[in-house]
Amino acid sequence: MKYSQATDYALHAMLYLVMSDSDKPIGVQMLAAKLNVSRTYLSKMMAQLVKAGLIQSVSGVNGGYRLRQRGEDISFLDVIQAIEGTASLFECSLDHGTKCLIQQVVFDAERQMEDYLRHKKIADLIKLAKTE
Repeated sequence: MKYSQATDYALHAMLYLVMSDSDKPIGVQMLAAKLNVSRTYLSKMMAQLVKAGLIQSVSGVNGGYRLRQRGEDISFLDVIQAIEGTASLFECSLDHGTKCLIQQVVFDAERQMEDYLRHKKIADLIKLAKTE
């Protein structure tokens, strides 16, 4: 299973914002340089995180992005769904309805994965990094 490059950047950007642990906004230019990505591309992705309510955009000379909620509350699933949406990864292309045994298995796997990602917080990575 693979997620998009935008999701990869979003997860890294959120980790950087959580690690900064500051109310001071971080400019998109600085964030793009830290992640080694295009400022334009990063801005589009950050707009999706703003729309999802995970971060806020601050205008002005010292503007940029900062967390809207506590870093400990932001899950991997929050970030992934902000970028990828909430549509199911698995769709049975045959018309068996809800009785499709194969679809039941993959939906169950998807629910388990979502549950894991819902409970895994971005801030957990900071704790892991400190123990290594």
